[in-house]
Amino acid sequence: MSRTAKGHRARTIRTLAAGAAAAGLFVATGCSSGDDGPGEAAGGVPVVEKGKLTTCTHLPYPPFQSEQGGEVVGFDVALVDLVAKNLKVEQEILDTPFENFKTGAFLNSGECDLAAAGMTITDERKKNVDFSVPYFDATQALLASKKSGVTTLDEVKSGKKKLGAQAETTGESYAKSQGFDPVAFESSDAVLNGLRTGQVDAVVIDYPVVQGWLKDKANADQFVLGQNIETGEQYGFSVKKGNTKLKAAIDKAITDAKADGTYKKLYEQWIGPMPKAQS
Repeated sequence: MSRTAKGHRARTIRTLAAGAAAAGLFVATGCSSGDDGPGEAAGGVPVVEKGKLTTCTHLPYPPFQSEQGGEVVGFDVALVDLVAKNLKVEQEILDTPFENFKTGAFLNSGECDLAAAGMTITDERKKNVDFSVPYFDATQALLASKKSGVTTLDEVKSGKKKLGAQAETTGESYAKSQGFDPVAFESSDAVLNGLRTGQVDAVVIDYPVVQGWLKDKANADQFVLGQNIETGEQYGFSVKKGNTKLKAAIDKAITDAKADGTYKKLYEQWIGPMPKAQS
C-alpha cells in the first residue's frame, strides 16, 4: 500500500491466518471490490462490509501504525487484529485524513467500523463518537534540533524558536494552550521532515513516536529529546455513536489481552519496555 494525497483513501486487506498468534499474524494486501455490502460478524456485531472489520487510520504514525514492506503494522493494528479474530473476520485498513477522526465522519458515512490512530480520548471527540476502554497511557514530548540549543518549551519561547506539531492532534492543541502558534504538519513524517529541513526548531508530538524516531542513529545524532510533557492523555479506539455491540467486542479484546499477557507482549514488541504502573 502506498501513501495517498490528503482526502483520498488507500485500501489494504489484512487477512488473519487460521491459528496464527496475535503477535505474528499473516498479512496479505490487495484490492477489495466492496461489493459484499453490510453484514454481521460473530455475536451479531454489525460490520460495514461482510466478512471484514474495516478500520480507518492515518498513516504513518509509528509505532501505532505504519507501512513496512507493503504491510500495515503496528501496536494499534495488532490490537484490532485481536478484535477481528474474535469476530471471525478479516481486518481491512483505510488510510484517511486525521481531521475526520474528530468528527467521526468516516464512521457516520459507513466507510469504516472503527477508527484506530493513536487517538486521545477527549470530551470534544466524545460528542461525535463512542470510545473503547483506554488502551494506552500517553504523554507528549519535545524534540529539538541539537543546533537550536533548546530542550524546553520555555526556551523555545524565550529564544523565539519555531515550534511544530501534527495538525488536529492534542500535541498541537497543547502547544496552542501554552501560547504558541505552531507550524502544522499533516502527518508525523511531515513533522520529522520539517525538523530535519529546518522549517521548525522543535516539535511537540507523542512520546512513543519520538522514541521510535530516536532509534535511528541519524535522528539521534541530529536531535535531542527535551522535556516530557505529562498531559494525562489516554488513547482509545472509536466507533459510531450507539454501536454498542462493536464497542463491547473491542473492550473485551483489550481487557482479555491485558489479563492473559498478550497486551504486554504486543506493547514490548511495538513500543518497548512496559512502565511498571501499567504492567
